[in-house]
Amino acid sequence: MNRLTHIDEKGDVAMVDVGEKLATRREAVAESIVSMTAETLKAVIEGAVPKGNVFTTAKIAGILGAKKAFSLIPLTHPLPISFADVELTPQLDGVSIRIVATVRCEGKTGVEIEALTAASIAALTVYDMCKGMDKSIVIQSTRLLSKSGGKSGDFRAP
Repeated sequence: MNRLTHIDEKGDVAMVDVGEKLATRREAVAESIVSMTAETLKAVIEGAVPKGNVFTTAKIAGILGAKKAFSLIPLTHPLPISFADVELTPQLDGVSIRIVATVRCEGKTGVEIEALTAASIAALTVYDMCKGMDKSIVIQSTRLLSKSGGKSGDFRAP
């Protein structure tokens, strides 16, 4: 069995030492799906949510989330993020928004947590901005769609 990477020889939690690793180009893409009533989604699309523009606010929040992931998730390294973007797209089902976050860096460790954090924070922002109109909002899923770079190679979700 492989040794757990975040446990030291004494069995205590430890941050992985990436000091000897070479920096490589890293990219990760994650998504969150947020469902709501058709009326709420219509208000979001029309810009009629009382708290303001949901798409713009969630995009900014998601990008900030990517940049702050290291301060939210224990043992995550601060990374020199070179690019972060969040796209929010109303889905054809008429009751959900798909959030896709993309993060890139030239670094010694991957940006999966940053992309997942960006998608999650954007989803929570959608919830926060719409909760006054709709108490039934559900953040259905958050998952890694793809990652590239690093020792473990590329990944693409099925």
